Amino acid sequence: MQYHEGIPENIDELKRNAKRQDDWRTRLNAVEELGNWKCRQSIDILWDRMMRDKVYKVQHAAFIKLQSFDEKVKLPKKKKGNLIKDIDKKLSPVKNALPENHTFDDFKAALRQKKPEIYDTYEGDKENKFEQWLKNKWQSLPKK
Repeated sequence: MQYHEGIPENIDELKRNAKRQDDWRTRLNAVEELGNWKCRQSIDILWDRMMRDKVYKVQHAAFIKLQSFDEKVKLPKKKKGNLIKDIDKKLSPVKNALPENHTFDDFKAALRQKKPEIYDTYEGDKENKFEQWLKNKWQSLPKK
């Protein structure tokens, strides 16, 4: 893989983007860009994303980039089960704040607005299965 030695001019922006918890695509793009620059700051940020990101696709991308820098890395296992502790307890208030006869689309929009980190984490993790997963969660949450 080809990369540049040195610090990218937009390192501060890349740092911010790599830590944005409400947009996994932005984090993934930041990881990809940081992987083009071999410097201590890039390596540290990539390590952080590999070890701490809740979206496995971001973790994996950081792992690949660190490998290309000849870092001694081990790919973390993809988490099984709930990525966010007590997810049902965090989704219930969103559902309960909506009118009794709300639709799934109402719930989805409210979740995206009120809990963007939850929405983003599961959308990134579930990908094309996200819609069905969220619908199942919505249907299984207790009513008010």
